[in-house]
Amino acid sequence: MQKISAQQIRSSFINASRSEAARLNLPKNFDTLDWEALDFLGWRDEKMPLRGYLIIPDGGALTGIMLRAPEGGAKKNRSVLCEICRDVFSKEDVLLWVARRAGKPGRDGNTVGTLICAGFECSANARVEPPANGIHPDPAEVVKRQILGVQSRSQLFLNRVRGR
Repeated sequence: MQKISAQQIRSSFINASRSEAARLNLPKNFDTLDWEALDFLGWRDEKMPLRGYLIIPDGGALTGIMLRAPEGGAKKNRSVLCEICRDVFSKEDVLLWVARRAGKPGRDGNTVGTLICAGFECSANARVEPPANGIHPDPAEVVKRQILGVQSRSQLFLNRVRGR
């Protein structure tokens, strides 16, 4: 992902009002992000912890999605798999993040949700090389496939928010 500005982020949202986008708090480490290691920018709002944001590269442009986490955090009675990174080794929580649909359906109250790492660690998870073995003799190739999967599945979620 290429470096982006706060203004680009605030103007990218398809399911948030201008005032909601103006009030969002950028990630604490925004100025020091390793943009090349990100497939999308995702973060939880420090001042509104039930709110999260995804900024997804979208055909040369950026598209932002405002998300909401469940009240009370994650209730852990079983492990669930993030739909974006599908990392089976991650010890991080996974939450059902819900987004209003874009446009009139969202204004009418329609939402879509998916399971995503609670702290949006998907890009980092995809870049962890597995140990070489008979099934995956080249860990670098596995990482490339994992990164493509994160990019593809984040785009699929974006399309669901759009209603496509």
